[in-house]
Amino acid sequence: MGTGHLPHERKPRNRAAHRCPSFVRRLRAGYRQRRGDHFTIAYAANLSQRIPPLYGLVLLSALLLEYRFQGDAPILLTVAVPAMVAMFSLQRMVHWLPHQVERRDVATLRRDLGTMTWSGGLSALVLVVWVVALYPYGNDAQKSLIHYIVSVVGFCGILCLAEAPLTALFFGIAISLPSTLFFITQGHPNAVFVSIVEAVVTIMLLAVANAHHRDFVRLELSREKIIRRERQAARLASDNLANATFDALTGVLNRRAFLAALERAMDDAEQFPWIALIDLDGFKHINDTYGHSAGDAVLKAVAERIGEQDGAFAHGRLGGDEFALILDGALPQDEAVGAMKALSRRIAQPIADRDTVLRLSACIGLKRTEKLNVTACLERADSALYKAKELGDGAVCLFEPDDEVALAERVAITRRFNAASLPESLRLLYQPVWDIEDQRIIGYEALTRWTPDEGASWLSPEKFIPLADATGRSDELTRLVISRALEECRVWENGQVISINLSPRDVLREGAAETIGAVVRDAGAVCSAITLDVTERALVLDSRRAIRNLEAMRAMGFRISFDDFGVGGSSLGNIHRLPLDVLKIDRALTTVLASDAGARAIAGTILTLAWQLDIDCVIEGVETEAQAEVARALGIRYMQGYRFGRPLPIAEAMAAARRAA
Repeated sequence: MGTGHLPHERKPRNRAAHRCPSFVRRLRAGYRQRRGDHFTIAYAANLSQRIPPLYGLVLLSALLLEYRFQGDAPILLTVAVPAMVAMFSLQRMVHWLPHQVERRDVATLRRDLGTMTWSGGLSALVLVVWVVALYPYGNDAQKSLIHYIVSVVGFCGILCLAEAPLTALFFGIAISLPSTLFFITQGHPNAVFVSIVEAVVTIMLLAVANAHHRDFVRLELSREKIIRRERQAARLASDNLANATFDALTGVLNRRAFLAALERAMDDAEQFPWIALIDLDGFKHINDTYGHSAGDAVLKAVAERIGEQDGAFAHGRLGGDEFALILDGALPQDEAVGAMKALSRRIAQPIADRDTVLRLSACIGLKRTEKLNVTACLERADSALYKAKELGDGAVCLFEPDDEVALAERVAITRRFNAASLPESLRLLYQPVWDIEDQRIIGYEALTRWTPDEGASWLSPEKFIPLADATGRSDELTRLVISRALEECRVWENGQVISINLSPRDVLREGAAETIGAVVRDAGAVCSAITLDVTERALVLDSRRAIRNLEAMRAMGFRISFDDFGVGGSSLGNIHRLPLDVLKIDRALTTVLASDAGARAIAGTILTLAWQLDIDCVIEGVETEAQAEVARALGIRYMQGYRFGRPLPIAEAMAAARRAA
């Protein structure tokens, strides 16, 4: 009993369309204007060039008919109606003037185009009714004028309304159909022939108008496609410019754009500007502890704080956690340094990230850019930054004349290392590790030395490891040191172990365990007889990767020793996470062990920690008998230092060991 449809019934989607005859739907489809803002504007712009002349023609025709029929037809037909036609034509002509159309918004234009569809046909029909009413009052000449005007207005209207094809169709039908039927009934000898010609021409013009409209649509579609491509190209160019100019995370200048800005500032400024390099201390810790989103928040906050610096020409992010700033050269040295100290304090202020408060500091290197190119300025600012980082705690250092000598020496030695034959310029020394309880040597530590001057001087790893990293030769250096140590010092054959130091880059290198394991296999050694000494620096740089690689090394059988323990702020925080076999007490504690109760307390705590972790404990840098006695009293069993043997070539080290035994 419900009112719903039966299962087999289908409701039409559009009832109005469903009721329309199929030929009407086809007619609408064939003469329909395109939708969309672009086409609305294009239609209106095109019609604004054609409709005013059309209404001008209608106005002229009305005036001519009024003039020709004046006195022959009633005043209603010769004055009142022509006046209304003229006023309407004038109003529509003004309404569709190009400058009027340009001022309208898209919604208004769309409404105008919709109204024109029926108003065009209706106005044409009114015009026909008027001339038909005039027709009986005219002579042959006047009637011919009516024929002529109706035909011309109809033909011109179809052509002028080509960009509104449905309006053109209605206009043509409204003019041709009633006028043709009327003229045929008037008995004019040529009426039938004229009507046939008029109908044929009307149909032809409608076809031409429709074809013209299709061409217009294709042209506008192509133009719209070109515009989209141009906009896309413009957006792409804008994106490329942004990528080439700005850092994606912080929005400040990237490295290339900053260097270009620095070069312009050096060329344009009346006084040489200052360049400051800013490096964040503790950023890696934030990334590892709180995640990369916190690290991103820190970088954005720091970039914003640098941007607030008074007197700054430009600032940018050079990469990672390093920023740079160009400071007004008019500032005296004291004010420039003071401004950078204030900036360092501002950067060190807490940074809020969600529910967390993040803290870090920034070291700054400062250099005036006088009489130097961009590269030279960066080198000197970086040298000043290096000094500041050695001081730590947000220090600011100025590159001074005395630093020029140190920089020149560093550049020269870097070039020598880059060009050096490492097999010929490296040598290994070996220092014994003593078991003080059993009075025997349990192994040796291999210590690397490099000569920049054919043996006149020998540098320790602290001096040349940074050179290896800077020149990309650290992997080559590590392979050479391990293979030579295992070739020269085969102490595992006597049940002893050999300790080899790894740099932070060695620990963090992808596939480090496999690389070192391959070198050991090639030397015919066993992994269990090799202790790999690592420092806390690798953990500071990337704790996750460092721990992962150390675990892989230990799984292969290597012993892992944590070197220089007892200094650094995060040693205790990291120690329980590491796969360790040995803790080495740093020589800085050993130096004051006999005289400083605090040092003894720390050493005792480290030893207790080693016992609790079930790993060995070695104290380094033991040089005096007093230090050795204190260490023994604390319970430390394994010792290393000048007291038990200096670093020597392997043959001399073995001979010294035999004499000591």
